Amino acid sequence: MGIDDKIRNAAEDAKGKVKEAAGKATDNERLQAEGNAEQTEANVKKAGENVKDAFK
Repeated sequence: MGIDDKIRNAAEDAKGKVKEAAGKATDNERLQAEGNAEQTEANVKKAGENVKDAFK
């Protein structure tokens, strides 16, 4: 996993956490769901990269 991939995944995860928190604060379920989706996507990408690294 390249350092740029790690940074992108961390940024996407952080962005998702901010959206989720903003959604909770404003009682906006759609924004919360978007935040959760972004966090999940970042975690899936991270897991995929970890699998690639394991086979190197």
